[in-house]
Amino acid sequence: MHRCYLPDESYAPGNPLRIRGEEARHALRVLRMQVGDDCEVFDGVGHAAQGKVRGTARGELTLEVERVLPPLPHTAGIVLAVAVPKGALMELIVQKAVEMGVSRIIPLITTRTIVRLSPDEAGNKCRKWSRTALEACKQCGVNSIPTVEIPHSFADFLRRTDELPPLRLHCALVSHARPLREVLETGRAAGQKEAVVLVGPEGDFTPEENAAAAEAGFSPVSLGPIVLRVESAVFFAVSAVRYALDPYLTAGHGLSGDH
Repeated sequence: MHRCYLPDESYAPGNPLRIRGEEARHALRVLRMQVGDDCEVFDGVGHAAQGKVRGTARGELTLEVERVLPPLPHTAGIVLAVAVPKGALMELIVQKAVEMGVSRIIPLITTRTIVRLSPDEAGNKCRKWSRTALEACKQCGVNSIPTVEIPHSFADFLRRTDELPPLRLHCALVSHARPLREVLETGRAAGQKEAVVLVGPEGDFTPEENAAAAEAGFSPVSLGPIVLRVESAVFFAVSAVRYALDPYLTAGHGLSGDH
């Protein structure tokens, strides 16, 4: 079923909803939606409904709500803080992070980050990545759009640690890093349901940045003996956190976290 983003509306059975602007143009010109088609709408903050298209006049879709959908199961709260990689990889990271249930994405500019952005460029990138997050929500059925922040310097990010979950995982190429599984098992035993995952740039963090992260309460964790690319490290670590901490998975509705 096609999904459309429709914020700031009251979803109630029988309510007529109007889909306008870019969402309507996409639905009509790309998806070729017609009167009588089923459609699902979501507001980006957790609510969704199903209905039928009742009209397509003046470049708009009129939708009649037939059913308000129940909230999705609660997932582990994961904040992803990742150094911006070169090329288009950040878009891929945003897309897949949304699909894996990340609730907040913080792009970072570190000492060894190749990408350098002016304030205007940073704003444009943020808007582009936010659009990627929205499109990923439409594709994978997520009803709450993750926040994609404007890129921060690493120092600025560390000054905001009071906003972060207490379980802070620093994917680090250092000799004293503990196995990720070990740290996650300790966190789960302590009842943790949220975590922040910190991933560095292509050339890794500098020794000074590693020390600053430790000072800010981040635990250096190892993803194993294979050196992973930035995007691979993100997917590996986020998947592991979901597997270990997600209440839906650990309650036995899917893969059991006890296996």
